[in-house]
Amino acid sequence: MNSVILLSAGLDSTVAFKHAYDRCKEVLCLTFDYGQQAAAKEIQCATMICSKFDVLHEVIELPWIARFGGALVGTSELPQIEAHELDSEKAVETARGVWVPARNLIFMAIAAGYAENYDHDLITVGLDFEEARTFPDNTREFVERFDRVLEYGTISSLKINAPLIDMNKVDIVRLGVLNGAPLELSWSCYRSGDAPCGVCESCLRRARAFAEVGVEDPGRPGAIAP
Repeated sequence: MNSVILLSAGLDSTVAFKHAYDRCKEVLCLTFDYGQQAAAKEIQCATMICSKFDVLHEVIELPWIARFGGALVGTSELPQIEAHELDSEKAVETARGVWVPARNLIFMAIAAGYAENYDHDLITVGLDFEEARTFPDNTREFVERFDRVLEYGTISSLKINAPLIDMNKVDIVRLGVLNGAPLELSWSCYRSGDAPCGVCESCLRRARAFAEVGVEDPGRPGAIAP
């Protein structure tokens, strides 16, 4: 098997990357720059991951997505949430603030083009159960329906590989530790910088997961768990 991998260098995509890397003969990683605040850091970390494992990597610029607006691309403030609110209705509400219209749909369609062109079998994505509660494009139903789209939209037998689709962040950290994913090179923060901000929702979810597993986050050594 060969796979195109969507690699933002976040916790989820980094663990999904290693899962596919261990099972595929060839992989091609795609990282997208769509004007998001964390673009520079995501590209830097994804490049380091691909270099470490000596795999092909391409950065695709989609500047027009920034015109859609939203907190991730810096046209509004990032919504703030407390650690104890991560499983509350407030988390569902704040998700709208970082929603980028049809982002995963766009990314996966582009990946399908690459996969078909390079005769790859799979498109590997880091979609997971925990984020499916707040983002409809992280659900198992989304993956199953996109597989159906691929049947009609390509002439190849492409399939979506979503190894984390039934996992929460705790499960993902455990898998990442178990399979030797390069967690020290991953970047979950919504912002760029020398260090993660530690207060955005993505940072909070990551910190909670590492704390519950009981291991230090190699991407943020010495950090205090929420």
